[in-house]
Amino acid sequence: MTNLAEPAGVATGARDKRDYRSDQQIRWCPGCGDYAILAQFHKMLAAVGANKEDHVIVSGIGCASRFPYYVDTYGLHGVHGRAPAIATGIKAVNPSLTVWVVTGDGDALSIGVGHLIHALRRNVDIKILLLNNAVYGLTKGQASPTSFPGQVTPSSPAGVVDRSLNPLRLALTAGATFVARCVDSHGRQMRDVLIAAAEHRGAALVEIWQNCPVFNDGAFVQPSRNYLHLRPGQPLTVGGDGERALTLDQGGRLRVQRTDDADPPLLRHDVGNAALAGLLADIEGDDLPVPVGIYYRCTRPVHSDALRPEPPLRGRRSAQELLDAGRIPRAG
Repeated sequence: MTNLAEPAGVATGARDKRDYRSDQQIRWCPGCGDYAILAQFHKMLAAVGANKEDHVIVSGIGCASRFPYYVDTYGLHGVHGRAPAIATGIKAVNPSLTVWVVTGDGDALSIGVGHLIHALRRNVDIKILLLNNAVYGLTKGQASPTSFPGQVTPSSPAGVVDRSLNPLRLALTAGATFVARCVDSHGRQMRDVLIAAAEHRGAALVEIWQNCPVFNDGAFVQPSRNYLHLRPGQPLTVGGDGERALTLDQGGRLRVQRTDDADPPLLRHDVGNAALAGLLADIEGDDLPVPVGIYYRCTRPVHSDALRPEPPLRGRRSAQELLDAGRIPRAG
């Protein structure tokens, strides 16, 4: 891998999605949502006019981990669950780089959940794409932390008994300054959210619902599913006709009402309202629509701004001298 401690290179001038494709053959299962996500990622890089030398993609283990091979930028294929830690180190060494983490629900929310939480709470200026198919796809379909109660898998033949982990609620609680959800079949909205994440300064988490046609077909991407497209400042309308919208009942719970009913007033989406973002993230079941788009965004000092560079070592020192430098002298 190229030395990421060096300054970013000169502009390439590339502005077409094809300029960001690597020469590697893309290989996922036919029908996998990863193809659509990768296509929108290429489009996002072209839309923001990205210089290839200014971007780094870090991955862990799983189907999503192939992303660095398929994008013509810097890339690093890490180990299971450790991508946020690696990305934190890269950003600390060279804050001018735009650092992406591409991970899956098993990689990020099981063995990697500790690294994920601390990257978010520190507000490390990295962009985390969490590709969620609610199953371990690479290792033949075992239940993951986001699998649904009752879901039958090779590791849960009688059905999953645990409650699903909610990535958005986790991100909000940990202190992420940008939280969003996309669906692999909503290409234009996904590209727009990725552009917003790229331009955000701070820890961004974008959960992307994706289909796994082999081990969990149709888990998220269902034609009948009712989506609520989040638009800042606009009423939280449900469906394409705009005749229904979300509001709060007297108990502070979300419910759907007709938009011509002014009592209580309709809710408008405020991306700076953490309490509203939490209510939207907690939506479960089929009686309420699924919010997609940017849930929350705020400004907070980023991790790299607080770091102080270490003074350079002067003169030649042996490895043993460096090791001895931090030792506490023994009492005479």
